[in-house]
Amino acid sequence: MTRILLIGVLLVVAIGLYLRLGNDTTVGAVADKAAPEEVIAVKTVAAKVQPMPVIAEAVGSVEPEHRVEVRPQMNGVLEEVLFREGEDVRKGQLLFRIDDRAARATLDQAQATLARDEAQLLEARAQRERLKPLAEREYITRQEYEQALASMEGLAATVKADRAQVEMVRVELGYSEIRAPITGRTGSLAVKEGNLVNTAGATPLVVIMGIKPVQVAFNIPQHYLEEVRRQAESGDMRVAIYREQGRVGVAEGKVVFIDNTVNPETGTVLLKARVPNRDQALWPGEFILAQLILKIEPDAVVVPASAVRPGQKGSYVYVVDDAKARLRPVQVLRQVEDLAVIGEGLKGGELVITELPFNLTPGKAVKPTGEPQS
Repeated sequence: MTRILLIGVLLVVAIGLYLRLGNDTTVGAVADKAAPEEVIAVKTVAAKVQPMPVIAEAVGSVEPEHRVEVRPQMNGVLEEVLFREGEDVRKGQLLFRIDDRAARATLDQAQATLARDEAQLLEARAQRERLKPLAEREYITRQEYEQALASMEGLAATVKADRAQVEMVRVELGYSEIRAPITGRTGSLAVKEGNLVNTAGATPLVVIMGIKPVQVAFNIPQHYLEEVRRQAESGDMRVAIYREQGRVGVAEGKVVFIDNTVNPETGTVLLKARVPNRDQALWPGEFILAQLILKIEPDAVVVPASAVRPGQKGSYVYVVDDAKARLRPVQVLRQVEDLAVIGEGLKGGELVITELPFNLTPGKAVKPTGEPQS
């Protein structure tokens, strides 16, 4: 009897435990099923519609507007250098002096020859004046008079040649002083004082670069050519010049040259812009980034460039649509500073997620934090 009672008690306890565990499992399942979906907080910005420039951007180089190789025009010993390498010089400034003793001796000789022939010419003229009345009275033959006249005219021609020779030697003597043909900055000095220089030398004494102003040469794609030519007719096509590293604006110039042909190998057109360069911010040979503003697009859709992500099938952004994150392929036309201009895939006012949490996937519930940035 006691054994039967004990078995009954154990059976009742087992049934109670089973029912309790079953209820707990059901409640847990219902609780799990009713748990709310995780919502991710995201930072957003509204796509804006605003005027944006259409920019042709290209890497270019700085060229001096004037470049002169200074060479000697006479042979001799370089006596004196009157400037320092790398120094700015003015047009007409004396740069070099060459030994001119030989040229001065040649000038003295030419002047002496001229003086001698001028004296002989004076004597011949006086002789003509004496013989003229005698010839008229036939005291001398006509032939004697004509001989005196021819001698005088020959001496006159000799004196003219002597004067030309003197002038030529003076010009050559002037070559002993070499002056700056332009205003600019000097480069490295190729020949030092005391060396012999000659007109046949292959290397110039120094090269002068005109760097105020300078020109910036760059190539743009040919599909911009029509717009460039249209703006060039207005006479005021501006170019912004940036350092290639860091995109730091350094100068602004004006387009002064459009090449007359398209490069068939690259499909580009050469342009040159003139930059005043008063502060000498640009240096000949330097690489720069040139931005040419072609026109203003009045209703461009823009978002921060950081919101656009690269993908295997092209660029995309995440947008907030019905409180869900949606992946949206977009076409990026260009980037202007920190803004991306969108051609297709977005409309103005749509919320774009600017910072992507690591657990964000398409379809996830999201909540923009704060007011949408604009």
